[in-house]
Amino acid sequence: MSDHGAELKARVLQLVRDYDKEVAERPFQPGVTPIWPSGATLDADDRVAMVEAALDLRIAAGTSARKFERDFARTLGLRKAHLTNSGSSANLLAMTALCQPELGERRLRPGDEVVTVAAGFPTTVNPIVQCGLKPVFVDIELGTYNTTAQRVADAIGPRTRAVMIAHALGNPFEAREIADLCDERGLLFVEDNCDGVGASYRGELTGGFGDLSTVSFYPAHHITAGEGGCVLTDNLALARLVESLRDWGRDCWCEPGESDTCHKRFGYRLGDLPQGYDHKYIFSHIGYNLKTTDVQAALASSQLTKLTEFGEARNRNWNRLRRGLEGVPHLLLPEATPGSEPSWFGFVLTVAEDAPFDRAEIVRFLESRRIGTRLLFAGNLTRHPAYLGQDFRVSGTLANSDVVTERTFWIGVFPKITPEMTDYMVATIREFVGGHR
Repeated sequence: MSDHGAELKARVLQLVRDYDKEVAERPFQPGVTPIWPSGATLDADDRVAMVEAALDLRIAAGTSARKFERDFARTLGLRKAHLTNSGSSANLLAMTALCQPELGERRLRPGDEVVTVAAGFPTTVNPIVQCGLKPVFVDIELGTYNTTAQRVADAIGPRTRAVMIAHALGNPFEAREIADLCDERGLLFVEDNCDGVGASYRGELTGGFGDLSTVSFYPAHHITAGEGGCVLTDNLALARLVESLRDWGRDCWCEPGESDTCHKRFGYRLGDLPQGYDHKYIFSHIGYNLKTTDVQAALASSQLTKLTEFGEARNRNWNRLRRGLEGVPHLLLPEATPGSEPSWFGFVLTVAEDAPFDRAEIVRFLESRRIGTRLLFAGNLTRHPAYLGQDFRVSGTLANSDVVTERTFWIGVFPKITPEMTDYMVATIREFVGGHR
């Protein structure tokens, strides 16, 4: 780039920062300003990162994507990270990788069972069904909204071959015990860390317990790329499978724009192809194209620098809500899983069975005061129309998952929520409950 070009670019990026100041949000007005339950926390650095990538016309996955993958893997203490276009795609890739013949006798085959949680988000479960496998649903504990290692152990049957569970709203499940159980029983383990980046269990960061782990960078999550996700692992063989499946199923590992990094691009003979067929166009897996773009990766890299700051803000907001609502009748308050240090995604409330109001009433009241609410995702997934005709097994009862379906909701703790907003949420909930004694 010429000196004049560099000067023009610097001027554009400074204008972006000036623009960010001009569109700063207005001060909070109780009952007027909406308090969203989740959302992206974006600043001038994020705007600049995206605009710079756009100015450089980095329109496909490239240098920004590779940099983020290295930095994110290092942040979580893992060897490999592969960016995807969504957290849902990350889950699909993780489960598909475990079905590949390279795993030998450990590979998952159609009809094999995968233990999972009924009260969660469908994209943890859908890849199980999409890969021809059979979900085995287990219940959760009220308060933590996670399942337990004992529930998982009780669900294991003759055809159970894997476990795939998500950390509930940033609150870790018993990841060490479940990982040890999987090792003992020879089960593969996918750790859905989409809601829990930055959390830890028994002193270890979540995302490092499974054979594979997944993350989402949707705007609601701990850091965002707009859309995006990631598959992480310490297992290089699994990482290679994920990369191939993400990148059309190709056998070649050259990055876009590269050629012959193996120094034998025209020296392979694979399948029934002729000797010397171009390795860039040899496909060893039935794959997808689930890559992200450099513009998204540039945003994710900018967000990653604030991961610790964001986690601290989430936990401050959660603790302020917990203190402010202590002692409020008719509402079950959330609890951290023993031995965990959550990175909270939301603040969960369950209306008591004998309360003089129901969930719909308190949710309507909060929404009327511009306080956004969300249900605990799907509640009991087995009750949804998409799953009524599917082949699955239930271990024990799903009584608590049914409670979540009928009586649970959550409010926000994400970093843009201020102490003033948090106190307003506390006061509003207390006002509502106080009027229903």
